[in-house]
Amino acid sequence: MKPERNDLPHLHPTVENLSQAIFTVNRHAKTAPNPKFLYKLKQDSLQKLIKEGKAKKVGLHFSGNPKYSQQQSDVLVECGNYSFHLPPTKVDFQQLPHLGKLNESVRNPRTTLPLNQAKRLLMSYTGLEEHTDYHKQSKRPYEKPVFKKLGESYF
Repeated sequence: MKPERNDLPHLHPTVENLSQAIFTVNRHAKTAPNPKFLYKLKQDSLQKLIKEGKAKKVGLHFSGNPKYSQQQSDVLVECGNYSFHLPPTKVDFQQLPHLGKLNESVRNPRTTLPLNQAKRLLMSYTGLEEHTDYHKQSKRPYEKPVFKKLGESYF
C-alpha cells in the first residue's frame, strides 16, 4: 500500500531539518507559479533562525543576477551545512565584510525532502500561511468577442 501525500512523517524543527527545508523551498521557488510566498517563507525562516542564533550572517557577496544590470550585493547566511543569500539591509552594509564575487564551486548538499513537507515544516516554524487565491486575481472572466457586420463602423 502506497502512503498518501499527507502521511509523510512530521519533521521536528532542528537546524538540519530547517536548513534542508529552506534549500528545498528555495530550489522550487525559482520555477514556481507563485514564487513570492516561497521566497517570503525562506526569508522569514532565515530571519528567525538568525534571531535564535541557529544561523549567522557571514558577509556580503556580489549578486549573480543584479537588478537593472547594476552591481548589487546579497547577504550570505550559513545555516547548518547550507548557505543561502538574503537581501541586505543598511545595517548589513555597515557591519558585515564584503566577500567579493560568489565562489561558484561551493554548492549546498543535495536533499530529497519533498516540497510539501518542506513548506509544512517552515510554515509551522514561522507561522506563515499560504493563500491560494493568487490564481483568481490574475485571471479575468472570459468575454465573448464582438464582431461587427460587414460595413459597420467600429467607432
